[in-house]
Amino acid sequence: MKKQWQILRPDPHSVDMLCRELKCHPAIAAILVNRHIDSAEKASRFIFTSLDQLSSPFSIKDMDAAVNRILYALKHREKILIFGDYDVDGITATAILLEFFRFIGADVSYYIPHRIKEGYGLKRSQVLDVAYPNKVNLIITVDCGSSCYAAVAAAKDIGIDVIVTDHHIIVDNGPSASAVVNPKRRDCNAGFDDLAGVGVAFYLLICLRKKLRDVNFWNNRTEPNLKKFCDLVALGTLADMVPLVPENRVLVKTGIDVIRANNRPGLDALMEISGIDPIFVDGNDMVFRLSPRLNSAGRLDHASIAVELLTTKKTEAAHQMVRSLDNMNQKRQRIENDIFIQIERHLYKNSHLFEKNTWVLVDETWHLGILGIVATRLTRKYFRPVVLITLMNGTGKGSARSTPGVNLYDALLACVDDLETFGGHAKAAGLEIKPENIESFKIHLERAVNRMTTPEDFTPKIIIDYELHFTDISTGLIDQIETLKPFGNGNNEPLFVARNVNVISSKIVGHHHRRMRLSQSVGKSQTVFNAIQFNVDPHASATEHFDQMAFKLRWNHWNGEKIAQIIIEEPS
Repeated sequence: MKKQWQILRPDPHSVDMLCRELKCHPAIAAILVNRHIDSAEKASRFIFTSLDQLSSPFSIKDMDAAVNRILYALKHREKILIFGDYDVDGITATAILLEFFRFIGADVSYYIPHRIKEGYGLKRSQVLDVAYPNKVNLIITVDCGSSCYAAVAAAKDIGIDVIVTDHHIIVDNGPSASAVVNPKRRDCNAGFDDLAGVGVAFYLLICLRKKLRDVNFWNNRTEPNLKKFCDLVALGTLADMVPLVPENRVLVKTGIDVIRANNRPGLDALMEISGIDPIFVDGNDMVFRLSPRLNSAGRLDHASIAVELLTTKKTEAAHQMVRSLDNMNQKRQRIENDIFIQIERHLYKNSHLFEKNTWVLVDETWHLGILGIVATRLTRKYFRPVVLITLMNGTGKGSARSTPGVNLYDALLACVDDLETFGGHAKAAGLEIKPENIESFKIHLERAVNRMTTPEDFTPKIIIDYELHFTDISTGLIDQIETLKPFGNGNNEPLFVARNVNVISSKIVGHHHRRMRLSQSVGKSQTVFNAIQFNVDPHASATEHFDQMAFKLRWNHWNGEKIAQIIIEEPS
């Protein structure tokens, strides 16, 4: 697929000014300006983050109501049920509330629904069959609940109050709960729209701790240090791919520091089996190595094992659970690859599908828990919205993923008459549909997306931060790049371009990665660097020269040493 290369051209005056004031490499100044950080003050806040930079969460709509209702529950020893989602965001949100309430001696339990058997969100049946028999007085949802009108109404009818904490798109102001704490409410102007579900839960704890302080709750108790929860806040925030704008950046950067302090047996065991040195753990490790293992529980079995892992204080128990998760993750990878290969064969047998801007694909044998990952892979490779549906008990259940130029939620909203239910956000969604409506859904989704887009929206763009010659690469530059971490949505890892690069040596490692030695000449001088290109075709001929290549710069930590390494993203 042809890609459009776009080299950013930041304002030269702003770049020069930052270079002088920060005494940084011109590439770093350009990267900062590309991210709209065009003053030394903004750069300082961006690089030197602290929890003091967080805005007050008390302005979030219904936060006071939520805190007061929890305070009543604590005073009257009511039974509290935390109801979470089965992805990493929901798991981590459940874990931090559970730990907090256990710490203060509350009567608390948690419930995570089974992805396949129960599906997403609080259901009426769970209120009647789980909460009511266990004499629960208060349900607190995390990372879900904004669309659970029937369940909240059923709870209210039998005397159970519900507090919703969520971050998903909300059509109105939510169900008739005791509180609906969702920064995306239309009547909420607090400015926390980009928080993940775990971020909303964390802000609830900030406000609750302050309220408990006001009523002298901590006079005879140790007040918990909420910073210790930031490891899980960072994990859930990164896993949910929310923008790393100021609030989330602070939370994630703080959380990574907490993880490096080795204070949670579950995460320590998870890093060990993932081959991560805690000293050097970063956002990429959390997204691509830790999160998939945690997610595998909810995809193939039950997410409760992940909650237990993250909250256990016992090292041996943590290692046992991690081994189980790792086995599940390997099984998940096999199933994922089988489905992906099957779909690719189908696509190339039905070449007319490449004329469409959307794909809706259906198979009754597909594993529901894996569809989201496969849809993500297809979207990245073929750069169009993808909906994968499996048929279960006469109902179609599916996962949808989209590209940056297509708001998936809005597209599905235009197809609401075809769908039984759906929910999500601009890039990802889940849905249910009757099998007889699938064909009309295909037509309506294609029309909706075509109305929203132009042909340019289906051309992937390679956004280059800076043209960098090998002679400009230094240890100081890579160290300065490190200060821009964590990278993620809204703060992508810097991408550079170099031209006329020669390949000195090349070999396949790890079955599908290519390790190289690269050189770039200026006059009589020649600069050489180690490089790696991930996920290549091992049978393809190795190139001897790149006219241009897009690449990232990182330290490669190995055996106590660190070596500069180029990661080739787009060869050309």
